[in-house]
Amino acid sequence: MVKLLLQLAGWLLARTPEAVLRPCTWLLGRAVWYGLPRRRRLILANLHHAFPEKSAAWHQAIGRECLRRVGETFLLSLAMPFLPDARVKRIITGSPGLHGLFARHRASPHSILIGTPHMAHWEAGTALPLVVGQPFPELAAIYRPLDNPAADAWVKRTRERFGMRLLARREGFIEANHILARRNCVAVLFDQNSGQRGALTTLFGRVCSTTAMPASLAVRHAAEVVTIYPRHLGFWRIEMCSDPIRHDGSVEGITTAFNVWLEGRLRADDNLCASWLWGHQRWKNQDAPAARLRLELKLDFLEAEMRLRGEARLPRRTRLWIRLPNWLGDVVMTLPLLRAIRAGRPDAEITLLAKPAFLPLLEQLGLGDRLLALPASGPGYFRRFRQWRAEFPDCYLLFTNSPRGDLEAWLTGCPQRFGLRRSGRWRPLLTGHYRPPPGFREADHHQFELWHGFLRHFGLRTAPDRQPFPRPAGPDAPPHRTIGLICGSENNPEKRWPVAHWRALIAALPGEQFVLFGTDADAVLTREIAAGFGDRVRDRAGRTSLVGFADGLRACRLLVTNDTGGMHLANALGVPLIALFGPTNPVRTGPVFSAPAVILQPPGCPPTGGGALGGLSPVRVVAALPESLGAPPAPPP
Repeated sequence: MVKLLLQLAGWLLARTPEAVLRPCTWLLGRAVWYGLPRRRRLILANLHHAFPEKSAAWHQAIGRECLRRVGETFLLSLAMPFLPDARVKRIITGSPGLHGLFARHRASPHSILIGTPHMAHWEAGTALPLVVGQPFPELAAIYRPLDNPAADAWVKRTRERFGMRLLARREGFIEANHILARRNCVAVLFDQNSGQRGALTTLFGRVCSTTAMPASLAVRHAAEVVTIYPRHLGFWRIEMCSDPIRHDGSVEGITTAFNVWLEGRLRADDNLCASWLWGHQRWKNQDAPAARLRLELKLDFLEAEMRLRGEARLPRRTRLWIRLPNWLGDVVMTLPLLRAIRAGRPDAEITLLAKPAFLPLLEQLGLGDRLLALPASGPGYFRRFRQWRAEFPDCYLLFTNSPRGDLEAWLTGCPQRFGLRRSGRWRPLLTGHYRPPPGFREADHHQFELWHGFLRHFGLRTAPDRQPFPRPAGPDAPPHRTIGLICGSENNPEKRWPVAHWRALIAALPGEQFVLFGTDADAVLTREIAAGFGDRVRDRAGRTSLVGFADGLRACRLLVTNDTGGMHLANALGVPLIALFGPTNPVRTGPVFSAPAVILQPPGCPPTGGGALGGLSPVRVVAALPESLGAPPAPPP
């Protein structure tokens, strides 16, 4: 039935005037453009990644013309078996370069490996013997058979009518070697979506899986390497062209050279650009959710390719957006994981979305290629995420656990949205989620461990880097003379050590200088703690930005702190600290960086928290101070 339908459609199309068919291809292209929004968005995303410097109007024009040409190609493919040779020769012509290629072969027979790109009007290649004329060398093309045996046999027979042989992909490789050994020609599609059989390479800076088969054949037979491709001249008017491929003779070099040639041609010629099949997912091999956060394939040509291209590192073209948590402490705890993501996907342009107050600190720490501030609350909040659809993110990781964050990600149109799904939570706007293993009690595990499991579920294999961040380059650091104190808390008064205890600590160390940190809301508290101690206690609560806060922490020789975001920040900056935990759980929210840290809890407090912080005496804190401070030894009460 399929074969009969193909034959009937082809017979009718071959007898239909081109003036009638031309508007049909326009209508067909527009129907796909507007009727298949996912396909339209894929085309626009591919064009935006490849040509970010071009306007949105250019992207849309190329995309629409691409679909029109695909429709034109479809009609020509059906009609070709029923077109007489004379009409085929009017439709398909050869460039001087094409005729020159086969003239050289006639004069001096030699092996020729022909790479063919994913262009519209692919059917025109089967007419090469007719276009070039006789004598014509033995020519075979490797192709993918149709699933329907009867239809495949008919298509194969009609495509071979001019003298080109078609070799099925699996069985044809041996025969292709024989043809090249006889100093003849083999054509192979150089595909950038070859799955596990391909090699890691780049196209337009994005990592893909490119078939190494053409390069392997060329190297084995010392073949001349060229490309043959169709150039659109008008409706059902195609010129077959040929370009030499310049390479270094290696499999890696030839594979890279095909992609370099393609990039150069598509960048330089809008006509050819509109013929490439932008609606295919050429770069999807490294998009599998289970391997999204690593680059991994049996054949990896990336290092060789960067050397051949003269580039120091992989371009960062995969657009990975990461929605950070809303609290400073949680943001800091993600930082070792952000480092691991960077190492696992060196090709990713990492965009961090966070509260505006966090961005200067993230920039100072060198995290993220782009930083986007979350919009201000109000009617325009979600509209801003909708506007970010035009940036075509590829993958969106959420460290938040709210429907609000999921809606943000969905509005950007990102095709992959990954998050953590706790028991009893429904997150329908995610495309992938990680469930903690059965029996996993969050109170007994650090939040960092849960997030690490989430990222491992999506392919992260690089170990998190827990080393503290180095001090930014600049003037020599001042001597570390002061002891820092963080006496407030961001969101829970029960996490605060009593004012009397802080004053007792300061009084127990009369030879030390102290600096008090905090927010505007902590200023009343810090004034009470500092009262009467004179110049040896400086109160900076509410007087610094987040970057200034970080600089102040770096200048401290030690920090004594409640369980706050500042505790995590100091730990990330390498500041030794003593952290005071009472009602909160240090197993779950303790420091994660490898800097020195001592955790103190009230007597009798469970390891997972729940005790009153007032029960932790100043004597116990003094006893935990390092000997370098000269604190008098005192046994815990």
